[in-house]
Amino acid sequence: MSAGLDQAHVRHAFGRAADSYEENAVLQAEVGLRLRERLDGEEFAPERVLDVGSGPGMGSAALRERYPDAQVIALDLALPMLRAATRRAGSPPAFARVGGDAQALPFADGSLDLVHSNLCLQWCEDPGLALAEFRRVLRPGGALLFSTFGPDTLKELRAAFAAVDRQPHVSRFVDMHDIGDALLATGFRDPVLERDDFTLTYADARTLMRELRAIGATNADAQRSRTLTGKAHLARVAEAYEAFRRDGVLPATYEVVYAAAHAPEPGQPRRERGADIATFPIERLRGSRR
Repeated sequence: MSAGLDQAHVRHAFGRAADSYEENAVLQAEVGLRLRERLDGEEFAPERVLDVGSGPGMGSAALRERYPDAQVIALDLALPMLRAATRRAGSPPAFARVGGDAQALPFADGSLDLVHSNLCLQWCEDPGLALAEFRRVLRPGGALLFSTFGPDTLKELRAAFAAVDRQPHVSRFVDMHDIGDALLATGFRDPVLERDDFTLTYADARTLMRELRAIGATNADAQRSRTLTGKAHLARVAEAYEAFRRDGVLPATYEVVYAAAHAPEPGQPRRERGADIATFPIERLRGSRR
């Protein structure tokens, strides 16, 4: 389930946006709030909680407030984001901060009770590998809760660029059905997926593009052109975007997918390389030697 992204670019773009992210990430904050509302009413008292792709720590702080007795860990690929999270962590810090990749989590097998990730998965080169890591670090029966963008996200901007040239300028996003299949293939149990469509409006296309840059959401497609996009080229893109103008404003669509699932209990099989693999403690083996 490769997304074809340049991870070095992702790290650099979000690191550069660390100081401007929070004031511009209005949609991300709203999606995070709706994501964590899915924990309401759950009789669940996790001891160790991981916030993957924490950014400046908005979700990490909310999780610590929800679970005041839990150890909450904020993990992000971009170290400047973790430095920005220091302000939210306070002193003594309300949550720990760890630099790391969602696709290679620096935690032991079965060491976490809840993995939370708000709008991070779409920035992974291999979202399926990240899901496998989430399952690995969760204890049996542990909970996974995440949101990610679907393929309709920024479809207007993608169409405007496509009207000007054939180069990829907007990152591709994974379909909800593929996410569900990957959850099952990885071994998660009882996955529940839901979808929201948001439409943000802008006075002009350049304002949208400036906002995307301010939150680090720039084009990370590995096949993108490495040359700078000139003013004349961007002017043609902005002109093409005008075809979407309605009621005096330009829309920008965001397809958001929410997913919740549980890690398998010992002995429940997972799919790997086309085969079912089951794991269980050795003391559960029964038999005799001859």
